[in-house]
Amino acid sequence: MNIDKNILDEMNLKKLEDLDNSHVMKIVEKYVTHCKPAKVTVVTDAKEDIDYVRQLSLKNGEEKKLSMEGHTIHYDGYKDQARDKANTKALVSKGRKLSKVINTGDREECLKEVHELLEGIMEGKEMIIRFFCLGPLNSKFSICALQLTDSAYVGHSEDILYRAGYEQFKKLNKEKRDFFYFVHSAGKLDARGNSVNIDKRRIYIDVEEEQVFTVNNQYAGNSLGLKKLALRLAISKANKEDWLCEHMFVMGAKPEGKNRVTYFTGAYPSACGKTSTAMIPGQSVIGDDIAYIRPGEDGRAYAVNIEQGIFGIITDVNPVDDPFIYKVLTSPRELIISNVLTVDGVPYWLNMGKELPKEGINHYGEWKEGMEDDKGNTITAAHKNSRYTVRISELENADPHADDPNGVPVDGFIYGGRDSDTSVPVYQTLGWSHGVFTGACLESETTAATLGAEGVRKLSPMANMDFLVVPLGTYIANHLKFGEELDKEPLVFATNYFLKEEGKFLNEKVDKKVWIMWMEGRVHNEYDAIETPIGFIPKYEDLKELFKQIFDREYTNENYEKQFSVRITKWLSKMDRIEEIYGAEEEIPQIFHDHLEQQRTRLNEAKEKFGKDVVSPFDFN
Repeated sequence: MNIDKNILDEMNLKKLEDLDNSHVMKIVEKYVTHCKPAKVTVVTDAKEDIDYVRQLSLKNGEEKKLSMEGHTIHYDGYKDQARDKANTKALVSKGRKLSKVINTGDREECLKEVHELLEGIMEGKEMIIRFFCLGPLNSKFSICALQLTDSAYVGHSEDILYRAGYEQFKKLNKEKRDFFYFVHSAGKLDARGNSVNIDKRRIYIDVEEEQVFTVNNQYAGNSLGLKKLALRLAISKANKEDWLCEHMFVMGAKPEGKNRVTYFTGAYPSACGKTSTAMIPGQSVIGDDIAYIRPGEDGRAYAVNIEQGIFGIITDVNPVDDPFIYKVLTSPRELIISNVLTVDGVPYWLNMGKELPKEGINHYGEWKEGMEDDKGNTITAAHKNSRYTVRISELENADPHADDPNGVPVDGFIYGGRDSDTSVPVYQTLGWSHGVFTGACLESETTAATLGAEGVRKLSPMANMDFLVVPLGTYIANHLKFGEELDKEPLVFATNYFLKEEGKFLNEKVDKKVWIMWMEGRVHNEYDAIETPIGFIPKYEDLKELFKQIFDREYTNENYEKQFSVRITKWLSKMDRIEEIYGAEEEIPQIFHDHLEQQRTRLNEAKEKFGKDVVSPFDFN
């Protein structure tokens, strides 16, 4: 390898040579030469190597210790607080087409641009070379991942979130490059250690070579290659190999008094209740974000969590609604918190269940209540998209099968959006293909988790729209095919925790436990349901019993009627929006259009039959 020994010393070179993988060597040599770091450190699975990265992050000031043992705080730049959709592009060669709603860039031009940005970008810095495994070790689900970065914070975050994969790399096929790889640089830093050239922030995903380049950023959603960037590469791979890579949690539902666990996967856009659903008290969690799903030998769907940790939104986490997470966040363990308010080493976040201090250090710097930024915007005590990073094994509700190389059998898919005026809190679709249609019609009102305006309703098929790197029609067709080829298709459900009346939520946050228990009972044929134009909704008597059993709370006729009435005009408006968007897409399977027209027909027939715009669930019963 033609690298100066003052940059890559013999000990670190030997770590690379021990992999016996020429593809790794070529990539490392290329980007060490191109990015020009002052030092290269190769990290194996050894504890001392992994500890070195954590200590380096503290030494560099990328993280600082908090008063709680093991806790650290990281701050991203004020303008680097969420996924940058505008500058995140799937690279396509000339002549290749993706969906019109997918942000793409000319492959040749973008690769040229990002390599120009990367040239010499690590001068005076230390390049850290990491090896990880997406999915359980020694599994048919596993995909190896190589990470090159100049951010110890990125490396430390990935240590928490992903399984160490140096030894896994040794088992790869030496004849072909059978792994993803990622090159990241935070770029030039200011006095606070934050990326300066945000205007040159670029996140480019090259599915042809299964590589990602991300530069001039630190926010983990943009900088951690293995997270949403690897998700895009795996979606491409899955669609070529007839399995599913989904933006889904994996959790086990455990009904009281019954000796069973029923596994669900669930797709929710950011800030739509995904993590809190995966963390419902009394249930078990395998993962809260990304799942690989493959058919098993018994004809059922099996899922794994590609991660071993959680990068979750900390806003709204409080001891009443999120007891497991809150306990983790307020007790000693290895944990990174980002972009919250700190006072004397104590972190404070929005809606945590206690009064916040009036001043301290936050994502803006020195902060006092009422401060405004240079555009006149009020600076909140903590950012709405503040995060925590922790290993799932730290949670009391971690599922014992989280690392099972065979995955867990999935009996239910859940699609959940953020919808203030249309959909009911929970319903079951009419079958697998109708479930795929429902997932493909998933909408969400935007939140602080992405840059841009809040409150805009956007289509997010399977909560994966931001990450698609294959044509939308191909993606939907592969979902249809996946279920059709199973001997036992999972049931498909939809949830909406955000229905409002006169500006007030019609559900309490904790009510999702009732909805998941109803879904679990449906899987085992323990509850009847009411057929409506949108699908099967729960019967009042079953929900009343579940609310009493779970919360010892009366669930009234009035609450049920408000929550589960079918708002026909709103649904018809949604069908019109969906038709307009999908009408501009190419090669959408005909069955999708059939379901859209059939659902519209059912809604119009109900409107004519009952003579009203909002139809009570009791009318359908």
